[in-house]
Amino acid sequence: MLVIDTVRLLLFPAMMAFAASSDLLTMTISNRVSLILLAGFFVLAGLTGMPAETLGIHLGAALLVFAATFVMFACGWIGGGDAKLAAATALWLGFDQLLTYFVWASLFGGALTYLIIRFRALPLPSYLSRQEWAWRLHRLDAGVPYGIALAAAALMVYPESAWMTFASP
Repeated sequence: MLVIDTVRLLLFPAMMAFAASSDLLTMTISNRVSLILLAGFFVLAGLTGMPAETLGIHLGAALLVFAATFVMFACGWIGGGDAKLAAATALWLGFDQLLTYFVWASLFGGALTYLIIRFRALPLPSYLSRQEWAWRLHRLDAGVPYGIALAAAALMVYPESAWMTFASP
């Protein structure tokens, strides 16, 4: 049970924190993050004996989100890392928490976008002038590291997910 509890308590939050910090500092989310989340989900599902029907529902949520975010990526509205992160998150959350997740992601994303627009309207503070990540974030033609909002929303919703309400035998 120690392995199950360790995976369900640490893996998802750690990957979300890594995705957010990576997106802030590099404006990219590595494919490894999504792959680790996918593998972790399937390992945890196997270790906990998740029923095939429940597994299918979680896969359906992930595929639906991946299809929607792929269209958004193709339109240039979000980055590819954001699309994959949202789909991997949907796999962990399933349909039960999906609406709440996207409401939080929208709220956090709106606040993040506002703050970045305000940040870009001001001169870059001298203490940040030598930081490559700050220059990249300050550029007017740069996007918004939306992975921060996606990760923050995931961390808001995860405590209410089936993984956290799951009682170990």
